Amino acid sequence: MDIVRGEDLEGCDALVHLAAHTPNVPYDTLENCLHWNVLVPLGLFRRAAEANVTRIVVAGSCFEYGRSGERFEFIPPDAPLEPTQTYPASKAAASVAFCQLATELNLRLSLHRIFQVFGEGEAESRLWPSLRRTAFSGADLEMTAAEQVRDFIPVEEVARQLLENCMIAVAPGVPLVKNLGTGKPQSLRDFATYWWNHWNAPGQLIFAAKPYRAGEVMRYVPQI
Repeated sequence: MDIVRGEDLEGCDALVHLAAHTPNVPYDTLENCLHWNVLVPLGLFRRAAEANVTRIVVAGSCFEYGRSGERFEFIPPDAPLEPTQTYPASKAAASVAFCQLATELNLRLSLHRIFQVFGEGEAESRLWPSLRRTAFSGADLEMTAAEQVRDFIPVEEVARQLLENCMIAVAPGVPLVKNLGTGKPQSLRDFATYWWNHWNAPGQLIFAAKPYRAGEVMRYVPQI
């Protein structure tokens, strides 16, 4: 992002910002996350505005809500941002900073907090790829108690919605913040069991074999 010049953006109808620094654990330090997820994109957006690109679509994160997510059965987009870890904190800070910049520069900004996306291209350390890899290997898979409740959304649906939001009406200088998910809650246990059976895995899912991650929030389900 540091090497993108204003002339590289000339003639573009929209800028779609999908880049993220350490979106998967282990997260980097807060200082590095703030640099790459807040300061560097702000510079990019200013260069876009100078090139007369005023429509910006940003991929945010559901984990910006942090602990406030536990106070809502379905989290509204205006829920308080109370992140518990470094990467989510940097994304929450980015939301505030990007909205301010959009107001300052009269940009047509839409910011989409994506919930539990899964599918092809996902980091191998994450849940769905780990399930698939282990299912086809024939081994058992140790998990936490998997009582966390999430909104799982296929990556293809995320791409479709982001593309669609490149064309929706957004007022200049009035940022639009939305949740991107299905609105259908599902526990990690049910999600894992569904895919394990879908792949006819010969091994076993062993629940409660691992502890929850520090700072784990037990429910994230969006209001759509």
